[in-house]
Amino acid sequence: MNSLTLTKEDANDMHADTFLPPIEKPEGLMMKLAHYFTRRQFGKVLTPLKVHSARLPTAFGLFYTKIGKLDKKLTLPPETVLLIREQVARLNVCLFCMDIGRSFTIKASMNETKFDALEQYRTSDLFTDGERAALDYVTELTEDKSVNPETFSRLAGYYSEREICELVWLIASEHLYNMTNIGLNIHSDMLCDISRKKVTMRSSAVAAL
Repeated sequence: MNSLTLTKEDANDMHADTFLPPIEKPEGLMMKLAHYFTRRQFGKVLTPLKVHSARLPTAFGLFYTKIGKLDKKLTLPPETVLLIREQVARLNVCLFCMDIGRSFTIKASMNETKFDALEQYRTSDLFTDGERAALDYVTELTEDKSVNPETFSRLAGYYSEREICELVWLIASEHLYNMTNIGLNIHSDMLCDISRKKVTMRSSAVAAL
């Protein structure tokens, strides 16, 4: 995915172009803690936190955090969850969300080739018929803001009513993430590079034992 092959210089240039300047040193205790924990988790303070959440009451930031916690209650396989989110972000061209989604796949040691092939999901052998049905539904709803009954009928042949509602949740909540970043011109944080370095370091440490 070409949109993810960004140099550090490109990322720095894009961050300088956010519509609102990042707040590097927040005043509130909760935001300082948020900076600390995101740096600890991701290796850096996330740009949306500095540009968007830092300007709003704490409850707004906690709402965004709640989305990730609710994802853990989903019954869909983790790979499917990330595929759906990645497809929505890709269609909406949210570079930050595409990047952070891929960083999660790297940390979880998922098949990156499959995520690289998302654009060819209809013809790639890497995807099951059920995944194609879900991705057709995701693509149609994201691009057209409507769903053909035939598309939904095909989806229902592979997923339970709860799983369909989970798919809708993923699409809707991913749009919240996407529009937040696109609306403020927030781009990739190069989290994929950070995740790959961490994985390489862990592998080297294990090999040295």
